[in-house]
Amino acid sequence: MDWRAYLASVIADFEAHRWTYLSMPIVAALVGYTSKMLAVEMIFAPLEFIGIKPWFGWQGVVPRKAEKMASTAADLLLGRVLKPEDLIKKLDPQRILKELDGPLQEASEDLLREFGEHFFPGFWMALPEFARRAMLRRIQAEIPQIAMELWQDIGSDVDKYIDVRHMLVSNLVKDRSLLNHVLRKVGYKEFSFFRNAGLVFGFGLGLVQLVCWIIWHKPWLMPAFGAVVGFVSDWVALQLLFRPLQPHRILGFKVQGLFISRQKEVARDYAEIMAKQLLTPANLVEELLRGPFADRVVDLVQKHVQQASDAQLGAARPLVMLALGSKRFIEIREHLVKRILELLPETSKKVERYALDALDIGNTIVARMEMLTPEEFEGMLRPAFKEDEMTLITVGAVLGFLVGEIQVQLML
Repeated sequence: MDWRAYLASVIADFEAHRWTYLSMPIVAALVGYTSKMLAVEMIFAPLEFIGIKPWFGWQGVVPRKAEKMASTAADLLLGRVLKPEDLIKKLDPQRILKELDGPLQEASEDLLREFGEHFFPGFWMALPEFARRAMLRRIQAEIPQIAMELWQDIGSDVDKYIDVRHMLVSNLVKDRSLLNHVLRKVGYKEFSFFRNAGLVFGFGLGLVQLVCWIIWHKPWLMPAFGAVVGFVSDWVALQLLFRPLQPHRILGFKVQGLFISRQKEVARDYAEIMAKQLLTPANLVEELLRGPFADRVVDLVQKHVQQASDAQLGAARPLVMLALGSKRFIEIREHLVKRILELLPETSKKVERYALDALDIGNTIVARMEMLTPEEFEGMLRPAFKEDEMTLITVGAVLGFLVGEIQVQLML
């Protein structure tokens, strides 16, 4: 082979297609970036399935597998980071009663008037004011003791009355955008790196593509390299996010998976979201009254109301039941339990500020998450990629192939 002639022909061909050749690494970089950007968006969007079910269309990986991912997050949080009984121990029952004293007293006055007017209208209207006030004072004197006993029963076996895991999973599944927000927030630097890595890897592979095309001029090279750029850059970028798990020294530099190396920073972001949007006193009360163990809470309130009413009536209880009728007596007590449960969410708001300070959920989560092993910590974000990792990588490869084919058509 006449190398001089061959080299001259290569130079002449380069001169003739200079801008096309120079664009190759740039196009490859754009393919790398676009494929990563598309992969990230496919993780989170769309929230609902778009297309023809079950095969022709797409729904974001996170929204589609919301329950599984929410369960994974809840298991990690409750298994190694947070225990409900530890939270309850941080709350001082005496302080809570003090905070609730005003609302409880006001609620008891409203309840007494409501019961009098509803169940005993004639008797209530004929009753002198001083008698009504005496009845109210007697009821109000009993409230702290009832509330304390109720709290002690719940606090002694938290898992029996509050399913925190159900609360976390149901809220995240109910609001898929919130689950998206959690993962986007804790992994925002990783997703930015993932996209930007496509530029670097794509440009590097584009230079190799340029040399190969100059040497061989084979039409299949362009789509083949496009597919390689999309596939390899996606795969390598994903590995760099999570590998190596343990820090290593290479040429004097500390090397560790980007997400793993940010454990403390991620812990703060994660804790902030959990404390402000999920593990709130309002959500805990909602779970107490509406969760899968709500019937146990109703039974517990019923037990304490019954004990309090029996104690107040004493020996007169049989006479009262006789006068009212047992059915009417039970109806009154059940209505009282129902009204107490209805008032709980509103009255609990009065103690929310104290509860937030006392629970200190954010700092608690941060402290515990910093103690997670790299393997455990990886489980926070990796499922967002792992569930459909090959699908996302393949999409990048297909996109690169199509762009490469377009390049060939433009050059031939």
